Amino acid sequence: MANIKSQKKDIRRIKKRNAQNAQKRSRLRTFYKKIQTLLAEGKQEEAQKAFVVYTRFLDRAGRTSLIHRRQADRRKSRVALLMNRAKKAS
Repeated sequence: MANIKSQKKDIRRIKKRNAQNAQKRSRLRTFYKKIQTLLAEGKQEEAQKAFVVYTRFLDRAGRTSLIHRRQADRRKSRVALLMNRAKKAS
């Protein structure tokens, strides 16, 4: 248990930050799943719109160190590959 006033404040800050980061990570996972389901249903245009939003969130997450910058790039690349394969299959 923290004894110093600044340590107690740090604990409060960390809890708040962890909650915000968990929400943002959850949003990233949700968008990824949404794109996958749209592609499985064959809704290419809607998946493309969701991909644009997803890439914005990924870029922001990479900039703010929610995830590593290169991991954001890798995720974008993999989703783009999924979309291209779905486009070729249809």
